[in-house]
Amino acid sequence: QVQLVESGGGLAQAGGSLRLSCTVSGRTDRIYAVGWFRQVAGKDREFVAAMLWINQRASYADSVKNRFIISRDHAKNTVYLQMDNLKPEDTAIYYCGIKMGSSSVPYGSWGQGTQVTVSS
Repeated sequence: QVQLVESGGGLAQAGGSLRLSCTVSGRTDRIYAVGWFRQVAGKDREFVAAMLWINQRASYADSVKNRFIISRDHAKNTVYLQMDNLKPEDTAIYYCGIKMGSSSVPYGSWGQGTQVTVSS
């Protein structure tokens, strides 16, 4: 079992920055990837960014490319999402999730989420 705890959300002005953290605990040896997703009430959860656990290769949604960076602190088993040049449309609850074992497994083991609100 793997547990995820997100933190770091809050209120920011447009153009500002926030850094989210996702601390991973438990059986980390079979993690394939860690991803950040976001969800607005009434809409589906959408992909934001992801990182392969073994080599930290990252991928991003087009809407956040060149503004958000996903990174990992090996010693702390923590994955970060640095969000710069925030826009009001980035307002959402942000969740981290993991793929276990392979790329074909859907993301799961979601954390509780952290609210990000960007004012214009």
